[in-house]
Amino acid sequence: MEFSAIAPARAVDEIAAQVRDMIAAGTLKPGDRLPSERDLSGRLRVSRNTLREALRALEHAGIVEMRKGATGGAFVMPGNSGVIVNGMRDLYHLGAITPAQLTEARVWLSEVVVRVACTRATEEDFAALEANIDASAKAADFGERARHNRDFHVILARATRNPILVITMEGIVEVFGQFIAQIGPGDNAFILPSRRRFMKHLRARDAAAAVAEMTKALVRLQTKYMAQWSARSAAGQGAG
Repeated sequence: MEFSAIAPARAVDEIAAQVRDMIAAGTLKPGDRLPSERDLSGRLRVSRNTLREALRALEHAGIVEMRKGATGGAFVMPGNSGVIVNGMRDLYHLGAITPAQLTEARVWLSEVVVRVACTRATEEDFAALEANIDASAKAADFGERARHNRDFHVILARATRNPILVITMEGIVEVFGQFIAQIGPGDNAFILPSRRRFMKHLRARDAAAAVAEMTKALVRLQTKYMAQWSARSAAGQGAG
């Protein structure tokens, strides 16, 4: 690992950039341990405090993991979707993602996921989806049922065998949980029958019918959720 001395004014960014470049080049791989703080700060010609700040930034980005103890240090992490999911959640809370954008993105992404899942889903995927539907049917309250309903989309995305689709769906589902918590519970009794019809189409690998069933249910939910959101926003403005 050939680390280079860097300019002090941009030390933290340049340290992080060097680590990222080494990962991209394959010099550093998941599980690899970076040199000790003493060794690495000497190679980079920076203070240990500056190095620690850079390592903290890399840790927050999900690139390295800091471990304590005699065998500790900075270790390169395997791929982790948590950073992207958390980033989408933060963007939602900051207002960069609106509820309307969130709900329509779920509809669009779900169509792609369903089409791919119709060709790639295995018997294990079918069983996991049906177990999720059964768990949703037995849920004790709205919160538990809504969680199972959101998990359904992630399980379905995993059936595509495409990590980008899975990560994107995980992000949307996570933000959706925040959105639902804001607008409150509702009666979505039509979802369970729709899920069972959907599974028949999925098992038959009838992409057109499966997409139509999923889209119909999601658009109905979108209309309902946006009406709840508008009512909540209007009530908030009235109170102000």
